[in-house]
Amino acid sequence: MAEIEIDPTLAPVIARTGDERAVLEAFLDFHRSMVLRKVRGLSEVDAARRLVPSSTTLAGLVKHLTLIEWNWFHALLDPGPGEVFVTSEEDAEASFALADGDTVAELATAYERACARSRELAARFDLDHVVPQPQLGEVSLRWILVHMIEETARHVGHADILRELTDGSTGAV
Repeated sequence: MAEIEIDPTLAPVIARTGDERAVLEAFLDFHRSMVLRKVRGLSEVDAARRLVPSSTTLAGLVKHLTLIEWNWFHALLDPGPGEVFVTSEEDAEASFALADGDTVAELATAYERACARSRELAARFDLDHVVPQPQLGEVSLRWILVHMIEETARHVGHADILRELTDGSTGAV
């Protein structure tokens, strides 16, 4: 039997009586899907356009959040040899920078892959699972999920403003 795919915008509503993990994952997936909705349908020029004094762009937000997914899930829960958590503010800021040839489609695909990998890694552990984190000492998977909801939602707010400035589109759907 084929698995039914649920529209991520409905996930928080569906999980409204779910357990803690279902609720946390539903809200994180909701915000992840909003990031992608904010860049879909934009030209490469519009997605890379700077509309605020900082270097933040819609495409840059997707690129940055791809690193954030890798950092909080892969680097902490399943690091390979030599892979370390990015702690430098400078490196985090640089992750917004677009390289020549970066396309919205490629950035969105990389983000979707990073999110899928994050889901796979998180599924291996209980919410109480604790890992070392270089700046905080230790963090639980529960804390990582809540932090990622906050981080992703904050950037979705930025994306919403940038998209509105680009073509007037607003909202979650």
